[in-house]
Amino acid sequence: MSGPGLSQFLLHTCHDLRASLRTIRVHAEMLVKEREAGENANYAQHLSAIVEDAGKLDMLANGLAGLSIACQIDPRCFVVAPMEVLLRAVLARLSQDLRENSAEVTYDALPQIRGDPDRLNQVFESLLRNALVHRGPAAPCVHISAEKQAESWLFGVRDNGPGIESEYLERIFEPFERLRGKQAKGPGLGLAICREIVEKHGGRIWAESAPGKGATFFFTLPGEPR
Repeated sequence: MSGPGLSQFLLHTCHDLRASLRTIRVHAEMLVKEREAGENANYAQHLSAIVEDAGKLDMLANGLAGLSIACQIDPRCFVVAPMEVLLRAVLARLSQDLRENSAEVTYDALPQIRGDPDRLNQVFESLLRNALVHRGPAAPCVHISAEKQAESWLFGVRDNGPGIESEYLERIFEPFERLRGKQAKGPGLGLAICREIVEKHGGRIWAESAPGKGATFFFTLPGEPR
């Protein structure tokens, strides 16, 4: 990330930071004033706002850290990573969220890939969390596939969610773009991090979807590990 893209990214980051910090400051000042005046009627409201925006700052910090780590991936440190083992670890970590959403996740036999296991793990987790957050009225159903191509593997993560309008299919991989606008939770960095990780591994990532027909996130990774 460089040039105008980096400048826009930094401006957006500063905007989100300032917005949350401003809210925390305003409500903290109101708490002080009300305490000095012997009032406490709005304590719960002010504390709730402070906790909410502190949580937003924490998610933003985690997202920025994840993006920073993804930008520093070093191909010289790649090892053979069994993708099926990585996926099982992600499913175990998300087991509570999957149960709460009555979600079903199925997958084909997955290959071994030469790469950074922690970051490839992160791609699966981000795409699965995405399917849980942007779900439709039915319980989420996700299927993960893998298909051998000439010089790479093509992975697909298909969900049964509400789908994505065509004009957003490219934009959703930009930092701070959210599938459902500002109401969506999180800073909007998950798919940007996925793209950075996949591209650092020599692949590419994209989405295919239509409103009401779910979405499939495809990504490619280099073929047989040496």
